[in-house]
Amino acid sequence: MRDKVTNLIDAITAVHDGQIVALGGNTLHRGPSAAVHELVRQGRRGLEIVKTAGAYDVDLLCGTGVASSVSAGFIGFETGYGLAPSYRRGVESGAVEAREHACYTVIAGLRAAIQGVPFMPVAGMVGSDLLDARGFKTVVDPYGGGQVVAAKAIAPDVAIIHVQEADAQGNARIVGTRFEDVLMAQAARHVIITAERIVDGAEFEATPEVVAIPGFMVATVVEAPHGAWPCSCAGEYSQDDAFLAEYVRASQSPERFAAFVQDRILARDLVPA
Repeated sequence: MRDKVTNLIDAITAVHDGQIVALGGNTLHRGPSAAVHELVRQGRRGLEIVKTAGAYDVDLLCGTGVASSVSAGFIGFETGYGLAPSYRRGVESGAVEAREHACYTVIAGLRAAIQGVPFMPVAGMVGSDLLDARGFKTVVDPYGGGQVVAAKAIAPDVAIIHVQEADAQGNARIVGTRFEDVLMAQAARHVIITAERIVDGAEFEATPEVVAIPGFMVATVVEAPHGAWPCSCAGEYSQDDAFLAEYVRASQSPERFAAFVQDRILARDLVPA
């Protein structure tokens, strides 16, 4: 099988301006932060970011002008840090379009794309203001009657997913909760895996049940130790509270944020403290 290992710079060159990019992980856990940093360094523009619940990754992409729209159910830094300042500022200024979802409509949209259908029916949302605010349409249940929401298919151009282990052919192992990562990989046209380490594929041949994302779905694999930092990565490291607190403080004003990005993000030798 073809060796798919490459470096992060080359992997991210496959992401083009204006594309739909799904990011794996959830809030501050196992987000593909190293790849997000590289998107910033390469100056991508006009991306639509897809994620059920984002935090540092989505906020950084909004603050640096990489993202022009976000399709997600929640963007925020959890209890310890509060709202996502750059995302909020972008939405309020009109620089970022908030394509608001319930988390489950993101999931349903990915499933629709996987199955090759234009939408997926979702029960339980009729009566919500989100339908009018977001333009969700309803259809009649042809069997029992009544209205159900039709969540439009979401087919990312690229999915970027960080995992604990992968082999050179792209088979990827996720330790702990998989979140929506498997759905993203199945729905996307191009999948980039970043991994804490590249392992011998013989380990996966012996225990194929540990493979969350099979290599035939994956375009490129990057060995990226601490690739989720400053987010956590189950079994590897916890979130970097000091860095995240510094980031959120800097994000309170565009001037401090720009200085922080220049000093702490644009350097290619960015490493955990």
